[in-house]
Amino acid sequence: MSFISVFDVLGPNMIGPSSSHTAGAAAIALLARKMFHYDLKTVEFTLYGSFAQTYKGHGTDRALLGGIMGFSTDDRRIPDSFAIADQTGLSYRFATDHTDTEVHPNTVDILMSDDSGHTLSVRGESVGGGKVRITRIDQVDVDFTGEYSTLIAIQQDKPGVIAHITRCLSEKNVNIAYMKLYREEKGSTAYSIVESDGILPTDAADQIRQNPYVQDVMLIQPQSQNAADSVPDSTDTAAPHSAPANTASPVPDGIGTVNAVAAEKMLERKGRFRNGQELFSRCKNQNCLISDIMLCRELEETGRAEKEILDQMRHTWKIMKSSAFEPVETPKKSIGGLIGGEAQLLSRHHAEGKSICGGTLSRAVTYAMAVLENSASMGLIVAAPTAGSSGIVPGVLLALQETYDLTDEQIVQALFNAGAIGYLAMRNATVAGAVGGCQAEVGVAASMAASASVELMGGTPQQSLYAASTVLMNMLGLVCDPVGGLVECPCQGRNAAGAANALTAAELALSGIPQLIPFDEMLDAMYTAGKRLPSEYRETAKGGCAVTPTGCSLCNLN
Repeated sequence: MSFISVFDVLGPNMIGPSSSHTAGAAAIALLARKMFHYDLKTVEFTLYGSFAQTYKGHGTDRALLGGIMGFSTDDRRIPDSFAIADQTGLSYRFATDHTDTEVHPNTVDILMSDDSGHTLSVRGESVGGGKVRITRIDQVDVDFTGEYSTLIAIQQDKPGVIAHITRCLSEKNVNIAYMKLYREEKGSTAYSIVESDGILPTDAADQIRQNPYVQDVMLIQPQSQNAADSVPDSTDTAAPHSAPANTASPVPDGIGTVNAVAAEKMLERKGRFRNGQELFSRCKNQNCLISDIMLCRELEETGRAEKEILDQMRHTWKIMKSSAFEPVETPKKSIGGLIGGEAQLLSRHHAEGKSICGGTLSRAVTYAMAVLENSASMGLIVAAPTAGSSGIVPGVLLALQETYDLTDEQIVQALFNAGAIGYLAMRNATVAGAVGGCQAEVGVAASMAASASVELMGGTPQQSLYAASTVLMNMLGLVCDPVGGLVECPCQGRNAAGAANALTAAELALSGIPQLIPFDEMLDAMYTAGKRLPSEYRETAKGGCAVTPTGCSLCNLN
């Protein structure tokens, strides 16, 4: 199993509304553009499956066009990609293919050409959560993700070519993580794909090209996070509050200001865990919080500096806050036209003293709905763990921050806790509505928020896991039935419900009420239930709310 970073759980940073249909589409096109060395003049996109059915309502077309122009998933220019392409003289065309039912449902073929006759065809699949893979180059089937530094050598299938490639890389001290050869038949055109743990040097590609049987070499460096915005040193320069009274953390100065002795101890810990029981055992044995273990895991597995990781999480929180505030202040209609302005109405209702929910819950519901409105109108959000559930974690944590005057540094620490729960769901179950229904998206997001809330309010790791399990129990069997196939209705309301569920579960755990069913068992129950849901209730828009008479009429309007 490939490494799942905390920023795979709380990420990608993306222009909404769908991590699969928008962020994934942009990522595929960006990879394709990196493979085409020539001056791109014409591009044709052929969409299949779910891409073909809902690409306009999800902004898939704008994301594909943005990606082919070099825009990353979080680039604010994506909503304007049609106008930008027209201004730059790029010719583009979108086509749909409903006949090939054997391909992945989120598949696109991208045909690129210049004015001199050079062409390149690339097929990509969006596999969920913004993750993608390239499955075909011209007519040769391949398989790579672009998450590693990747070298693609187009060659004649002749003896000695592979040895030449590996020798060139060895001379440049390149550590090969994966290497695969793809070809149609013996002696024909072949593709050698090399993925490296480190950055592949450009002069290695130049050296490989010197072999007479090598036709071309493509070099793809992984896309850095937050390409559209620079990562700040901090979003809160004030010293963080000390940990709440009954936390078990051995790091009294807060996660962002660890002293030398505490930092050394942290690095000595073993941050790996495969399930909730192992996570709890590590917290208990090392007398620390879930967030500490998750940060330790990120340090151990990535080799990155602690400051770099923390700065990235601060940037994540900055985007989350902005995505919650913007729709309250300036409502926008969604691109599908089904939602827009709900968060501002809730905010006014609360300000007029009419809320029946109380301050914290009212704020959490408002902010959760606001993020979904931002996402559905192609604003900048953080998938947490998906775009369809992106309002719950920021909604809950922002409400707690405002109610209890918590610092950004305390919220940043809590986000590592949320990331740990989401990681376990990604590792041992699913967070995709197409696989497990809405319980896998909204349910897991609410589980993450509940666990983080418990830690933030002084609870123990055991109580965090109780809260996470309670949420999964309460939302077990929730179906994914988007009206018109759009991530708008009932998604926005379910984010509000998920925020309420998270706070309820946290309250139960903090009051001392244990959860009878352990988190690992509840996660497995959710996954099993999700797989047994009929396909009509797993993001296909063929059941539930989507096929009510009103739902069908709204679908026809869009």
